Amino acid sequence: MNHEDLKVSVQIFGELHVIRGKGSEDHILNLASDVDKRMREISLRFPRLAAHQVATLVALNLADELSKLKEEQNSVMDMLGEKNG
Repeated sequence: MNHEDLKVSVQIFGELHVIRGKGSEDHILNLASDVDKRMREISLRFPRLAAHQVATLVALNLADELSKLKEEQNSVMDMLGEKNG
């Protein structure tokens, strides 16, 4: 089976989603589990938020983490470039 054809059913924040994408089933399940966990944590901290608001906060938190990782990666690459240059 081509990895692009992989479909996995997951539960995120009480809703069933069919995810289609590349990668292994375990990888997709782990990603969905992480998103579900983060949504539940935010929902516990802010119980009056609607599901779409919780999802937006999770998306912003993930985007922030990604941005910081990219900055760290660029810093490391710059340091390696300086050492090799």
